[in-house]
Amino acid sequence: MCKKIFLYCSLLLLANADKNWQLIAQNNDEISKSRQNAITKTIELISSTVVGITVTEVREYRDPFFNNDPFFRQFFGNRGYKQEVKGLGSGVIISEDGYIVTNDHVAGNAKEIIVTLSNGEKLKAKLIGTDKISDVALLKIETQKLQFVKLGNSDDVLIGEWAIAFGNPFGLFENIDKPIVTVGVVSAKGMNFSIEDRTYRGMIQTDAVINSGNSGGPLVNAIGEVIGINTLIYTGGMSNSYIGYGFAIPVNKVKRIVEELKTQGKISRSFWTGLEVNTVDARIARYFGLTKTEGVIISDIEIDSPGSKAGLQVGDIIVLVNNEKINDENSIIGIFRDSRVGETVTLSVYRDKKLIKVPLTIERSKT
Repeated sequence: MCKKIFLYCSLLLLANADKNWQLIAQNNDEISKSRQNAITKTIELISSTVVGITVTEVREYRDPFFNNDPFFRQFFGNRGYKQEVKGLGSGVIISEDGYIVTNDHVAGNAKEIIVTLSNGEKLKAKLIGTDKISDVALLKIETQKLQFVKLGNSDDVLIGEWAIAFGNPFGLFENIDKPIVTVGVVSAKGMNFSIEDRTYRGMIQTDAVINSGNSGGPLVNAIGEVIGINTLIYTGGMSNSYIGYGFAIPVNKVKRIVEELKTQGKISRSFWTGLEVNTVDARIARYFGLTKTEGVIISDIEIDSPGSKAGLQVGDIIVLVNNEKINDENSIIGIFRDSRVGETVTLSVYRDKKLIKVPLTIERSKT
């Protein structure tokens, strides 16, 4: 009898243990499923479309003292040397047949471009076209049936929505053949900068970590659409490291540039308005009775130019172009640089203490 009771109890314990293990397994499955979210699914979707880019540039270094002095140059010639310099960056595949978008400052001056795919394969890339002003470059690798991204609509970007940055910071992609991923939110839109010969307009700001080598990689939303191309970081000092602010070129601008690079290999910037402008300062604002020091004042107009044909006058103050605020000369130059020959822009002009709208059609430069 005791043996039967012992056997029964043992079987009962085994059955309960089996149920407990089943419950534990079910809980583990539920926990595992709960770890899968929009971010992890987007990363899984996009990672194979991101590439590491290694470039070789030839840079020429000159001795400024000897090269600029004719006396010394006649004896010593042009003292200088050329050196090959390696650089790193990121890119994203935008078509099945191997078109890749990156930054001009990554690959625009490259002698040789090597692209590393997420499977570890390394391929030579051809520079199809590049645009220094917008900082967009288009590459092509000779392969087929690649995974590629969906380009979204940067006009629909929401401040506060998830932003996922992919790239090759510090060359880490080369170690694991996978992009490094950082996550943040869209912090701001419509940010404008002019840095040397480049004009960055409508930039998307994010707090997703962007560091050296991330340039050219995609900034993606939580549904797997590219909303921008990672381009700039704000360092706030001598450091080249991220301290909280990163900026991406909006994808709608990238799409427009890419189509022109595909067909023409370059972007025509030979615009002509015939206008000479100066930034409105406090003195000018007081003279014209303005409450703010904003806009630019027209100081000269060429005869028979687009500006004169539009009816603009010396002394007009331009405060908006296509409803975009004009703060200074760089603001309006940036907008004109983004325009194309034949395009008409609408100027909001302060004249005789009234605000009027003047359409101006961009023409091709005579020079």
